Amino acid sequence: MTERELFYRYLGLPSFYPMDIEIVKAEGVYFYGRNGERYIDLVAGITVSNTGHRHPQVLEAIREQLDCYLHLNVYGEFIQSPQVRLAEKLAGLLPHQLDSVYFVNSGSEAIEGALKLAKRYTGRTEIISYKDAYHGSTHGCLSIMGNESLKYAFRPLLPDIRHLQFNNSEQLEQITHRTACVVIELIQAEAGIKAIDKKYLQQLKERCCEFGVLIILDDVQMGMGRTGKLFSFEHYDFVPDILVLAKALGAGMPLGAFIAPKKMMETLAFNPELGHITTFGGHPVSCAAALAGLDVLLTENLIREVDRKGKMFEDRLRGNRAIASIRRAGLALGVDLLQPEKRNLFMQAAIKNGIIIDWYMFMPATFRIAPPLTITTEEIEVSCQKLLAALEENI
Repeated sequence: MTERELFYRYLGLPSFYPMDIEIVKAEGVYFYGRNGERYIDLVAGITVSNTGHRHPQVLEAIREQLDCYLHLNVYGEFIQSPQVRLAEKLAGLLPHQLDSVYFVNSGSEAIEGALKLAKRYTGRTEIISYKDAYHGSTHGCLSIMGNESLKYAFRPLLPDIRHLQFNNSEQLEQITHRTACVVIELIQAEAGIKAIDKKYLQQLKERCCEFGVLIILDDVQMGMGRTGKLFSFEHYDFVPDILVLAKALGAGMPLGAFIAPKKMMETLAFNPELGHITTFGGHPVSCAAALAGLDVLLTENLIREVDRKGKMFEDRLRGNRAIASIRRAGLALGVDLLQPEKRNLFMQAAIKNGIIIDWYMFMPATFRIAPPLTITTEEIEVSCQKLLAALEENI
């Protein structure tokens, strides 16, 4: 059997309609196929590969760690240099109160840990999240997901969950003394890059402060430089009570984290002891890669160039007769097709032209542009030419 046949025969797949592209190598912003095909990656593994594929500095850090040790024991038992150095680095880049880092394997696990921490610290049970929000696919994450189409088949889910409309001030009165936490993205990614209103955020902060409610910021997709700041909340006069990171945090390796004040995090260590544990969270190879990736983001001025690069895409695509509208946050764009029924034809044309794109989960007529932050001006220009050609083929 060919590897394509093995793929369909033995892998558990979340869809009957995968892209079906066989990749043998990735480098920078490019994917390479078995027969010499080359594709520009405008998805970055859903904002994972912010430092590009196989960045030399990240690879070197991985190789060095391989010569030391791999897995040792359940996270939190032994002092491991990559973990403690990464935690120190993150704490030094964050507001002083966010000084305790709990490493896990993914964004979903980080959200799960943050939810448990909020309930444990407040002693409350109600969790509030937002419609059209995506926070992961595990059972707790599914419970707070703001879209019924992906969760109805798995009910019953967690009780005591309430969903609000994003940017709807009138609904803030539903936050009360029963509420443990509000889970929010400042830029809803899977809603097609929908940003929070600053006035609404101020009202949310005041309401949560009044009732002692924690705010959990899901910065899984929009963190690590994607918006033009290292963390999305830096664009606002706002610091979350708990910050959740993943995806680009690991620089291509699996890693997530939830970050909170030390006094809050310590409540997971008693009544019960081992209130949250993970076998592979904070894997030393992932932490070594993450530390190198963070250094790349900070020293190569990738973040400084984010807004300019995102604007290049926006300026080149805006006004095309196949596009209805564009929303952008840094180097993340949501591009709405004027004729949604042609999305599959457009996807096929983009792949044929050597471009990898994707669709936002809750906006099926909106395609995602979120390339590695390392993409160059020349690569952006070529990408736009290929995208415009694919659009013209389907008007």
